[in-house]
Amino acid sequence: MPLIAPPALKPGDTVAAISLSSGAAAAFPHRYEAGKRQLAETFGLNVVETPNALRDNAWLHDNPQARADDLHWALTNDDVAGVISTLGGDESIRTVRYLDLDVIRDHPKVFMGFSDSTVQHLVNRKAGIVSFHGPSLLAGFAENGGIHPYVEAAVRAAVFTPEPFELSAASEWTEEFLDWARPELQARRRRWWPTPGWQWLSGTDAVTGELIGGNAEILEMSKGTSIWPDDEAWDGAIVLLETSEEVPPPLNVKHWLRNYLASGVLERIGALLVARPLGYSQQQTFELWDIVQAVLAEAGRPGLPVVANVDYGHTSPAGVLPLGCRARVDPVHRTVTVVDAGVSAPV
Repeated sequence: MPLIAPPALKPGDTVAAISLSSGAAAAFPHRYEAGKRQLAETFGLNVVETPNALRDNAWLHDNPQARADDLHWALTNDDVAGVISTLGGDESIRTVRYLDLDVIRDHPKVFMGFSDSTVQHLVNRKAGIVSFHGPSLLAGFAENGGIHPYVEAAVRAAVFTPEPFELSAASEWTEEFLDWARPELQARRRRWWPTPGWQWLSGTDAVTGELIGGNAEILEMSKGTSIWPDDEAWDGAIVLLETSEEVPPPLNVKHWLRNYLASGVLERIGALLVARPLGYSQQQTFELWDIVQAVLAEAGRPGLPVVANVDYGHTSPAGVLPLGCRARVDPVHRTVTVVDAGVSAPV
């Protein structure tokens, strides 16, 4: 059964900033304000904070139910049209026991974030609502020197436009980090380098399936829990896997993939999207690609369409994937198209 597409955002709407995990918004207030300002200037959105969005790490750690209550507050607030994560972390899994799937299901709204927000994406999927793997308020919207045009275009296509759209590779990327603790660096643009685009590792036939996945480490944390997708959810799925700033070695990814092999997931999926890994050397990147292909061969799926170095997750700039929508991966024409609109007509 198709997931419910929440209403599209439009200029003048109010979105709620939420901290389901990290207290970074409290630690870097100038960065948070830059993200709010960018959402207002670029998209015409008003930003309000959920009741505990600006709490620090210690308070948020000690109050997982309050973090869950913040989501319920945003969803049931008629003045709020969407919810955007302030940042990731590793705490969202502790909110799951307090979340009400009926509230989420009965109040479909745009939810956007990446990294630890993978937990909320799985929760939304369990509730039957499309959600958006995309930039967070502090990482992406608060980009140094202003939002990147690639990110702006991706956000507009995914959550402002109730139509299918084609995904595209960014023309440039960066791993330069400018210290968030230095407000004077906020206006300085990072150094960017040209990118050769996505790498098509395998596949000969086009496939269409539902987008699912997210951050690989958080997916590991979620296995065996109430929010882990049923076996049938993986049938023909287009799976995104992206790694975090913790830079897990390729060998770790091999172990995780073999878990997907042992559990039968790799036998079911339709295609794999492997994000550009943050912090990897070129040698590590090639090793990762070899590992992906080797484990797929072990699964008897050497011809599975695999697209690597896609611009999602912990890479800059990063696009937006409407998780729960169908996408078509075409290795012949080397295109990835979102077949279903991620949002419905705005209200």
